[in-house]
Amino acid sequence: MSHDELRPVYFLSDSTGITAETLGNTLLTQFPAHNFDRHTIPFITTVEQAQSVVNIIDGRAASGVQPLVFSTAVSSDVRQTLATCRGIVVDLIGAHVGQLEQALGTQASGEPGRAHGLGNAARYQSRMTAVEYAMEHDDGASLRALEKAQVILVAPSRCGKTPTTMYLALQHGIFAANFPLVDEDFEREGLPKSLQPFVSKCFGLTTNALRLSQIRTERRRGSPYASLRQCGFELRSAERLYESYRIPYINSAAVSVEEMAATILQKMDLKR
Repeated sequence: MSHDELRPVYFLSDSTGITAETLGNTLLTQFPAHNFDRHTIPFITTVEQAQSVVNIIDGRAASGVQPLVFSTAVSSDVRQTLATCRGIVVDLIGAHVGQLEQALGTQASGEPGRAHGLGNAARYQSRMTAVEYAMEHDDGASLRALEKAQVILVAPSRCGKTPTTMYLALQHGIFAANFPLVDEDFEREGLPKSLQPFVSKCFGLTTNALRLSQIRTERRRGSPYASLRQCGFELRSAERLYESYRIPYINSAAVSVEEMAATILQKMDLKR
């Protein structure tokens, strides 16, 4: 098949499919010349369900293009059934369970859904509490319990503060707040007064002016807020402010939310 033709890809799981998608897509990024038609099938918990999925994949294979299959199914019976399909199966769990059983001297539980389920109730609850905190403290909406924040993201509007704080909360249980930097802050070249006692918790975001202008134009086309000149002014002012207060910062222009979160966790020495 040519690189321009869509290669079918299936992410299979006996739980949510998040792990299969994450690991599978990470592997696929190493093949940028290819185009993929992605499908996720979660909650495959019985042999009967697995056989139905095999039929779907075999039907796609009959068209002449062999699908790629990434599986994180835990049950050995389900894994064995999925392995009979006519796709190229990458078993992301089975290949390593035996190694770990030998290293740990015990049998794997074989219970599906433990990675993203409620198996660790305390950790799950901590993440939900962190999400509630991030929502309350989005875009400077609340100053309540700001001392509980583990990190406070500061940046001009539309630099990626909200998605990053939400990801830190949902994925890592981090108490994250975020505050916008506005013209008043740039004029006096200082952090908002409410943040000054917490400068050690602050982390800055920046981007490039053209990218910021494009994002703002989607919201307010033709406004001074979206102009390239205003965006450039705000970004230069923000970076001077970060350097003045010795606030670490990252350029979000070509960086994913996941990468920004990982950088923040590392630079701020936050526990996951």
